Amino acid sequence: MNQQKTLHILNGMEMYTYFKRTSFLEDELMIPFNEAMCYGNTCEELFSEKFTEIRSKVHHVTPSQYAEITLNPLQPLFDGDFNRIILWFDEDMFCQINVLTILAWLDLTDYKGAIEIHIVGDAFQAVDSFTLTPNGYYKLYKQVVIDKKLPQGVYPNSLQKGIGLYFSYLTSNSDLMMYIQKHQDIPTNELVQLLIQHFKHYGLGDTQYVKLLRPLANIKQFYMFYRFNQKITKES
Repeated sequence: MNQQKTLHILNGMEMYTYFKRTSFLEDELMIPFNEAMCYGNTCEELFSEKFTEIRSKVHHVTPSQYAEITLNPLQPLFDGDFNRIILWFDEDMFCQINVLTILAWLDLTDYKGAIEIHIVGDAFQAVDSFTLTPNGYYKLYKQVVIDKKLPQGVYPNSLQKGIGLYFSYLTSNSDLMMYIQKHQDIPTNELVQLLIQHFKHYGLGDTQYVKLLRPLANIKQFYMFYRFNQKITKES
């Protein structure tokens, strides 16, 4: 009988550190996926040199830094021969687009083993579970993040919901953007904390919100500078 080899892929370093500290999976092999695929450009060649170049620019790091942060922890996935892979991710948009990326890579590499997805709650406990095969998820990845076309009938429902949020969160009439417009006079640091608190379904962190707010901050600075110069001109 072949020994079953299992790999657990976790939603980032925070979950990885928590699982290690609490010995939740004991001696199981765990790796974190340190990415934010719902934000910025990407390409079809997952985890390739081109992918690394694009994503390193998104995160404002060098390709070597990106490799150290994101790709090196994934090396067991790239090199291993696993017949069971288990994903541990939240149900928010941030995590679900990361799930889509992992499933797409498994589809692209013709992975034939079982895939389990555990949806976790605030305390990293599993609140729902699904079992699936990766067939079709690379095509779905290209449709969603490359071609920007909204799909229908996606399984599981958490992924369908995450994709829907991904297509709407940057539109001018989304709940997130309308909240930002309504509270644009609040200092950036305070606004970021409010956004994290009120929009948990997006799963964005302070880094993504700061990037999101930067263009708005630049516009505000421009108008402040413009009004200041107008005042100086009138007083001259």
